[in-house]
Amino acid sequence: MAEPEPKKVIKLVPENLLKKRKAYQAIKANQAKLALQQKRKVKRGIPLKFKRLEEFLKNTNRKNRDERRLARLKHRPPPPMPPAKNVLVFAVRIREIKGVSLKVMKTIQLLRLRKIFSGTFVKVNKTSINMLKTVEPYVAWGYPNLKSVRELILKRGLAKVNKRRIPLTDNTFIEKHLGKYGIICLEDLINEIFTAGKNFKVVNNFLWPFRLSVPRHGARDKVGLMKDVGDPGPRAEDINTVIRKLN
Repeated sequence: MAEPEPKKVIKLVPENLLKKRKAYQAIKANQAKLALQQKRKVKRGIPLKFKRLEEFLKNTNRKNRDERRLARLKHRPPPPMPPAKNVLVFAVRIREIKGVSLKVMKTIQLLRLRKIFSGTFVKVNKTSINMLKTVEPYVAWGYPNLKSVRELILKRGLAKVNKRRIPLTDNTFIEKHLGKYGIICLEDLINEIFTAGKNFKVVNNFLWPFRLSVPRHGARDKVGLMKDVGDPGPRAEDINTVIRKLN
Protein backbone atom coordinates (compact mmCIF):
# COMPACT_ATOMS: atom_id res chain seq x y z
CA MET A 1 0.00 0.00 0.00
CA ALA A 2 1.06 3.54 -0.75
CA GLU A 3 1.89 5.62 2.22
CA PRO A 4 -0.57 8.49 2.94
CA GLU A 5 0.70 11.94 2.01
CA PRO A 6 1.53 14.17 4.95
CA LYS A 7 -1.02 16.90 5.55
CA LYS A 8 0.13 20.48 4.92
CA VAL A 9 -0.12 22.66 7.94
CA ILE A 10 -1.35 26.22 7.21
CA LYS A 11 0.15 28.71 9.59
CA LEU A 12 -2.41 31.09 10.91
CA VAL A 13 -1.65 34.85 10.95
CA PRO A 14 -2.82 36.75 13.99
CA GLU A 15 -5.75 39.07 13.35
CA ASN A 16 -3.97 42.16 14.66
CA LEU A 17 -1.12 41.59 12.17
CA LEU A 18 -3.59 41.31 9.28
CA LYS A 19 -5.15 44.64 10.31
CA LYS A 20 -1.72 46.28 10.41
CA ARG A 21 -0.92 44.98 6.92
CA LYS A 22 -4.23 46.24 5.55
CA ALA A 23 -3.74 49.68 7.12
CA TYR A 24 -0.16 49.87 5.80
CA GLN A 25 -1.31 49.01 2.25
CA ALA A 26 -3.98 51.71 2.44
CA ILE A 27 -1.39 54.28 3.55
CA LYS A 28 0.98 53.34 0.71
CA ALA A 29 -1.83 53.52 -1.87
CA ASN A 30 -2.84 56.96 -0.61
CA GLN A 31 0.78 58.18 -0.75
CA ALA A 32 1.15 56.92 -4.33
CA LYS A 33 -2.06 58.70 -5.35
CA LEU A 34 -0.91 61.99 -3.80
CA ALA A 35 2.51 61.69 -5.45
CA LEU A 36 0.89 61.19 -8.86
CA GLN A 37 -1.36 64.21 -8.38
CA GLN A 38 1.61 66.35 -7.34
CA LYS A 39 3.60 65.15 -10.34
CA ARG A 40 0.82 66.25 -12.68
CA LYS A 41 0.72 69.72 -11.08
CA VAL A 42 4.46 70.34 -11.52
CA LYS A 43 5.30 71.69 -15.00
CA ARG A 44 8.43 70.01 -16.18
CA GLY A 45 10.85 71.38 -18.75
CA ILE A 46 10.65 75.04 -17.69
CA PRO A 47 14.19 76.17 -16.80
CA LEU A 48 14.90 78.64 -14.06
CA LYS A 49 15.27 82.14 -15.47
CA PHE A 50 18.19 84.07 -14.06
CA LYS A 51 18.76 87.70 -14.97
CA ARG A 52 21.99 89.53 -14.38
CA LEU A 53 22.20 93.12 -13.22
CA GLU A 54 23.54 94.19 -16.61
CA GLU A 55 20.36 92.92 -18.28
CA PHE A 56 18.18 94.90 -15.87
CA LEU A 57 20.18 98.05 -16.61
CA LYS A 58 19.99 97.44 -20.35
CA ASN A 59 16.20 96.97 -20.25
CA THR A 60 15.75 100.06 -18.06
CA ASN A 61 17.82 102.20 -20.43
CA ARG A 62 15.85 100.93 -23.42
CA LYS A 63 12.56 101.73 -21.70
CA ASN A 64 13.75 105.24 -20.82
CA ARG A 65 14.89 105.85 -24.41
CA ASP A 66 11.51 104.76 -25.71
CA GLU A 67 9.65 107.06 -23.33
CA ARG A 68 11.83 110.05 -24.27
CA ARG A 69 11.48 109.28 -27.98
CA LEU A 70 7.69 108.98 -27.74
CA ALA A 71 7.49 112.20 -25.75
CA ARG A 72 9.41 114.03 -28.50
CA LEU A 73 7.11 112.58 -31.16
CA LYS A 74 4.13 114.29 -29.52
CA HIS A 75 5.70 117.72 -30.11
CA ARG A 76 6.68 117.02 -33.72
CA PRO A 77 4.39 117.38 -36.75
CA PRO A 78 2.67 114.18 -37.85
CA PRO A 79 4.59 112.03 -40.36
CA PRO A 80 3.71 112.76 -44.00
CA MET A 81 1.48 110.34 -45.83
CA PRO A 82 3.09 108.33 -48.66
CA PRO A 83 2.05 108.85 -52.29
CA ALA A 84 -1.42 107.67 -53.24
CA LYS A 85 -0.02 104.74 -55.24
CA ASN A 86 1.42 103.17 -52.08
CA VAL A 87 -1.55 101.57 -50.34
CA LEU A 88 0.22 98.57 -48.79
CA VAL A 89 3.06 98.24 -46.28
CA PHE A 90 5.00 95.15 -45.30
CA ALA A 91 6.49 95.37 -41.80
CA VAL A 92 9.09 92.96 -40.40
CA ARG A 93 10.54 93.03 -36.89
CA ILE A 94 14.34 92.84 -36.94
CA ARG A 95 15.21 93.81 -33.34
CA GLU A 96 14.60 92.34 -29.89
CA ILE A 97 11.99 94.10 -27.74
CA LYS A 98 13.02 93.09 -24.22
CA GLY A 99 12.56 95.99 -21.84
CA VAL A 100 10.68 98.27 -24.23
CA SER A 101 8.01 100.66 -23.00
CA LEU A 102 4.43 99.50 -22.57
CA LYS A 103 3.15 101.55 -25.52
CA VAL A 104 5.73 100.05 -27.87
CA MET A 105 4.90 96.55 -26.66
CA LYS A 106 1.16 97.06 -27.25
CA THR A 107 1.82 98.45 -30.72
CA ILE A 108 4.00 95.45 -31.57
CA GLN A 109 1.15 93.17 -30.50
CA LEU A 110 -1.39 95.12 -32.56
CA LEU A 111 0.87 94.74 -35.60
CA ARG A 112 1.14 90.98 -34.82
CA LEU A 113 4.94 91.09 -34.75
CA ARG A 114 5.40 89.16 -31.51
CA LYS A 115 8.41 87.18 -32.77
CA ILE A 116 11.61 88.46 -34.28
CA PHE A 117 11.82 88.15 -38.08
CA SER A 118 8.04 87.89 -38.34
CA GLY A 119 6.24 90.04 -40.91
CA THR A 120 2.73 91.25 -41.65
CA PHE A 121 0.91 93.36 -44.22
CA VAL A 122 -0.46 96.72 -43.09
CA LYS A 123 -2.91 98.97 -44.92
CA VAL A 124 -1.63 102.52 -45.33
CA ASN A 125 -3.59 105.12 -43.38
CA LYS A 126 -2.90 107.79 -40.81
CA THR A 127 -3.25 105.41 -37.85
CA SER A 128 -0.99 102.71 -39.29
CA ILE A 129 1.75 105.24 -40.17
CA ASN A 130 1.69 106.55 -36.58
CA MET A 131 1.91 102.98 -35.25
CA LEU A 132 4.91 102.24 -37.47
CA LYS A 133 6.53 105.46 -36.28
CA THR A 134 6.04 104.30 -32.68
CA VAL A 135 7.94 101.04 -33.27
CA GLU A 136 10.48 102.52 -35.69
CA PRO A 137 13.65 101.38 -33.79
CA TYR A 138 12.57 97.73 -33.96
CA VAL A 139 10.68 97.29 -37.24
CA ALA A 140 11.69 97.75 -40.89
CA TRP A 141 8.85 98.57 -43.24
CA GLY A 142 8.28 99.61 -46.80
CA TYR A 143 6.10 99.25 -49.88
CA PRO A 144 6.21 95.75 -51.43
CA ASN A 145 5.59 95.12 -55.11
CA LEU A 146 3.30 92.46 -56.54
CA LYS A 147 6.15 89.98 -56.97
CA SER A 148 7.10 90.18 -53.29
CA VAL A 149 3.49 89.80 -52.14
CA ARG A 150 2.98 86.80 -54.39
CA GLU A 151 6.21 85.07 -53.30
CA LEU A 152 5.47 85.62 -49.60
CA ILE A 153 1.97 84.17 -49.81
CA LEU A 154 2.89 81.27 -52.09
CA LYS A 155 5.94 80.23 -50.07
CA ARG A 156 5.04 81.10 -46.46
CA GLY A 157 1.31 81.77 -46.50
CA LEU A 158 -0.58 80.00 -43.72
CA ALA A 159 -4.24 80.34 -42.82
CA LYS A 160 -5.38 80.83 -39.23
CA VAL A 161 -8.44 78.69 -38.45
CA ASN A 162 -9.33 77.88 -34.84
CA LYS A 163 -5.81 78.88 -33.74
CA ARG A 164 -4.30 76.34 -36.15
CA ARG A 165 -1.88 76.92 -39.02
CA ILE A 166 -3.14 75.47 -42.28
CA PRO A 167 -1.15 75.74 -45.56
CA LEU A 168 -2.85 77.50 -48.46
CA THR A 169 -2.73 74.57 -50.87
CA ASP A 170 -6.40 74.21 -51.80
CA ASN A 171 -8.66 76.79 -53.43
CA THR A 172 -11.67 74.95 -52.03
CA PHE A 173 -10.46 75.72 -48.51
CA ILE A 174 -10.08 79.42 -49.39
CA GLU A 175 -13.55 79.53 -50.94
CA LYS A 176 -15.05 77.88 -47.86
CA HIS A 177 -13.75 80.57 -45.50
CA LEU A 178 -13.60 83.66 -47.76
CA GLY A 179 -16.15 82.85 -50.46
CA LYS A 180 -18.77 85.17 -48.95
CA TYR A 181 -16.35 88.06 -49.57
CA GLY A 182 -15.92 87.15 -53.24
CA ILE A 183 -12.50 85.49 -52.73
CA ILE A 184 -12.55 81.96 -54.12
CA CYS A 185 -8.92 81.23 -55.01
CA LEU A 186 -5.34 82.09 -54.15
CA GLU A 187 -5.07 84.70 -56.89
CA ASP A 188 -8.08 86.55 -55.49
CA LEU A 189 -6.44 86.53 -52.05
CA ILE A 190 -3.17 87.91 -53.44
CA ASN A 191 -5.02 90.62 -55.36
CA GLU A 192 -7.05 91.65 -52.30
CA ILE A 193 -3.89 92.00 -50.22
CA PHE A 194 -1.87 93.89 -52.84
CA THR A 195 -4.65 96.35 -53.69
CA ALA A 196 -5.70 96.73 -50.01
CA GLY A 197 -9.33 96.28 -50.99
CA LYS A 198 -12.44 96.70 -48.87
CA ASN A 199 -12.02 93.19 -47.39
CA PHE A 200 -8.32 93.67 -46.63
CA LYS A 201 -8.75 93.43 -42.84
CA VAL A 202 -10.65 90.14 -43.06
CA VAL A 203 -8.17 88.58 -45.48
CA ASN A 204 -5.14 89.86 -43.55
CA ASN A 205 -6.48 88.42 -40.28
CA PHE A 206 -7.14 85.16 -42.11
CA LEU A 207 -3.41 84.94 -42.85
CA TRP A 208 -1.01 83.95 -40.09
CA PRO A 209 1.93 86.38 -39.59
CA PHE A 210 4.76 85.34 -41.90
CA ARG A 211 7.70 83.58 -40.24
CA LEU A 212 10.73 84.62 -42.22
CA SER A 213 14.06 82.78 -42.15
CA VAL A 214 17.54 84.11 -41.46
CA PRO A 215 20.67 82.83 -43.22
CA ARG A 216 22.51 80.51 -40.85
CA HIS A 217 25.92 81.87 -41.83
CA GLY A 218 24.81 85.46 -42.45
CA ALA A 219 27.14 88.29 -41.50
CA ARG A 220 26.50 89.76 -38.05
CA ASP A 221 27.79 92.85 -36.31
CA LYS A 222 29.28 93.10 -32.79
CA VAL A 223 25.84 93.15 -31.17
CA GLY A 224 24.79 90.02 -33.05
CA LEU A 225 22.38 91.74 -35.45
CA MET A 226 22.18 90.80 -39.11
CA LYS A 227 24.16 93.14 -41.35
CA ASP A 228 22.37 92.03 -44.50
CA VAL A 229 18.96 93.05 -43.17
CA GLY A 230 20.01 96.62 -42.52
CA ASP A 231 18.65 99.22 -40.12
CA PRO A 232 15.05 99.46 -38.92
CA GLY A 233 12.68 102.20 -39.95
CA PRO A 234 11.15 103.18 -43.31
CA ARG A 235 12.84 101.47 -46.25
CA ALA A 236 10.43 102.46 -49.06
CA GLU A 237 11.02 100.21 -52.11
CA ASP A 238 14.11 98.61 -50.54
CA ILE A 239 11.82 96.42 -48.43
CA ASN A 240 11.60 94.15 -51.49
CA THR A 241 15.33 93.42 -51.14
CA VAL A 242 14.82 92.53 -47.48
CA ILE A 243 11.95 90.20 -48.42
CA ARG A 244 14.19 88.42 -50.97
CA LYS A 245 16.86 87.83 -48.32
CA LEU A 246 14.49 86.58 -45.61
CA ASN A 247 11.91 84.71 -47.67
